[in-house]
Parts: sequence; C-alpha cells; structure tokens
Amino acid sequence: MYKIDETIIKLVKGDITKIEVDAIVNAANNTLLGGGGVDGAIHRRGGSEILEQCKKIGGCPTGEARITTAGKMPSKYVIHTVGPIYRGGKNREEELLYNAYYNSLLLAKEYNLKTIAFPSISTGAYGYPIDSASDIAIKAVLDFIEKESFIEKIAFVLFNDSDYRIYENKLNKLGLEGSC
Repeated sequence: MYKIDETIIKLVKGDITKIEVDAIVNAANNTLLGGGGVDGAIHRRGGSEILEQCKKIGGCPTGEARITTAGKMPSKYVIHTVGPIYRGGKNREEELLYNAYYNSLLLAKEYNLKTIAFPSISTGAYGYPIDSASDIAIKAVLDFIEKESFIEKIAFVLFNDSDYRIYENKLNKLGLEGSC
C-alpha cells in the first residue's frame, strides 16, 4: 500500500469483478458491448443490466470514459474506458492510454466516487507492452492526485504475478510514503 497526500494506492492480484469499491474500470472496446478479457468478465459477472445501459450510451471513443451500473458485482459502478490498440507507439498510443486513465478519474470525480479500481488497460488483447503501459498508468494517477485530493483509494488490480511485480517495482522506485 502506498500513500500520496490523502490518497491510498493499492496493488491487488486477482479478479477485478470481485473488488468492493465505488467503481471498477472496464478496459472496454469502442462499442461497449462486451468482448474478451476484463471486458467480457465484467459483462458476464455484472449481468444484462450493464449491456442494456451500454447500448443506450452508444459507444465510446478511445481515451474517453463512460459510466454504467455495476449490475450484480460488489462495486456500485463500472467506468468503461477504451485504451488504444498498440501499433508500435507512433499512433498517439501513449496520449490515448494516459487519457483513458485520467478521464476515468475525472468521471469518478463527477460522480463523487471515493474508491476506484483499474485493470492494466490495453495490455491484453490490445498488445500494449506492460512495462511502458504501467508507467503511463502510474503517471496519469499521480498527475490526477496532484490536482485532485478527494479520491481516497485507487487500486490497480493485476491478473497475474508478473504484472503485479512490474507495478510493485515501479511504485517502490517512486519512494512513496508507506511503500511496501
């Protein structure tokens, strides 16, 4: 666990659909109609209510975020964001990935959500290298915390040991208060 001002940053290895927070973030595709990986797991576990709300929203551009109910999951909301498909890093991928994290946090602020959990956006089927993607994710979160102090807890929920260790090493190197 790490602390910056009044915000706790936590690493969790596990299933984001089982996390009890105000909002979990879905690494969605542009249609918001479900897919593989985290997106498919959220739609399956949350139930049809999420899909119905996503149909009404009508999609989401890459780097932006939308919000729905969490359906049958323990969180209250799902913030759907679309990260970029990695194409070698020369197609605004870094900017779009940063925006996916940052805009998710802005939406949490708009809805007065105090706790939020992120997966590692774009690092699965979209092929973003985890090493650079984690740098971007952490930078977006730290930049947001520097400007906004109302979010109490931000969790990065990583599916496997390797991804967890990458995030852990990067956060430890920052020398944050209370780092483990």
